[in-house]
Amino acid sequence: MDYNRFFDAALNQLYRERRYRVFADLERLAGRFPHAIWHSSDGPREVVIWCSNDYLGMAQHPKVVGAMVDAATRMGTGAGGTRNIAGTNHPLTVLEQELAALHGKEASLVFTSGYVSNETGIATIAKLLPNCLLLSDGLNHNSMIEGVRKSGMEKRIWRHNDVVHLEELLRAADPDRPKLILCESLYSMDGDVAPLHRICDLAERYGALTYVDEVHAVGMYGAHGGGISERDGAAHRIDILEGTLAKAFGCLGGYIAANANLIDAVRSYAPGFIFTTALPPAICAAATAAIRHLKTSQWERERHQDRAARLKAVLNAARLPVMPSDTHIVPVHVGDPEKCKRASDLLLSEHGIYIQPINYPTVPRGLERLRITPSPYHDDALIDRLAEALVDVWDQLGLPRQADRLAAE
Repeated sequence: MDYNRFFDAALNQLYRERRYRVFADLERLAGRFPHAIWHSSDGPREVVIWCSNDYLGMAQHPKVVGAMVDAATRMGTGAGGTRNIAGTNHPLTVLEQELAALHGKEASLVFTSGYVSNETGIATIAKLLPNCLLLSDGLNHNSMIEGVRKSGMEKRIWRHNDVVHLEELLRAADPDRPKLILCESLYSMDGDVAPLHRICDLAERYGALTYVDEVHAVGMYGAHGGGISERDGAAHRIDILEGTLAKAFGCLGGYIAANANLIDAVRSYAPGFIFTTALPPAICAAATAAIRHLKTSQWERERHQDRAARLKAVLNAARLPVMPSDTHIVPVHVGDPEKCKRASDLLLSEHGIYIQPINYPTVPRGLERLRITPSPYHDDALIDRLAEALVDVWDQLGLPRQADRLAAE
């Protein structure tokens, strides 16, 4: 049997649907972020990154790099296996204590990625609640969707950020049935924010637990970087907070924070935790250094918000179709998968600007976009250059500007 034909058919389908993904070969330059080297087919070339999830540039911060180097020098590079086999390396214990304190929770549990923390965390929690009903926001991340699916429990999807619809579903459920409400605090494609207090009000009224994904908000919002839940004074009302170490904290890994007994139960039952090698000491030490720095330093958050605001103002002044967002996410509407990919290619090849195209299934068809994420290190000159480059690309591709798009709608 020719097995390769099945793989060829699968790839050809992606090509036909204009969904085949191409990854740029980039070499980030510590100390010069957002500048990087693009290893193109024509050789290395310097570019500027405009779509990194290292939102605050913490991956290059001297405290974070120093902590990683010191830990690797003292303890080596690997964790030695799962925590059950190799024990818990001490920097991981310290990291979990730091995360629990950040969110005002009794305990936390670190996983190898934010994806795994959602997938295995949600599935395990739901399985431990007899006949649990899962109520999931319609725009939740794939990792949350997979967690719901792997739980095997009944689910209800509520319209995105629509608490009226959520209440209808809660009211229709058996009052004595365990219920788990799942949402994100900040949605990374549109940059909108969940009404956390209203969701918590409903959870308390109908006897549900709350699970909030803060991966695009931790480190960046709140007085200490605790996320949207800290900024809005809602953290103490949320039962389970999930976050990542790989975005604003500039490292790797994911986690959940909650009451000690819930965390212990997940630790004891979750296969995605039990059977996976632990994070290495150097990664844990680096993440702890990032968290501690951002608990006290306001410069990164304030500068970041200033950069996002200026970028939106400049792009709007250029009549580029910036989609509304109250956060640091700056989506620019394209609305066509081929032109979205072509815009990305032109920015990279002709202007030395890297912005990955966002096409279906990450966003619905017709809402293809360039998702721009400024950092504290994108200065005024870089912002002006980006606006000029986007205008040039929009003109080359005949893409509608702001007034044209509004008129068409």
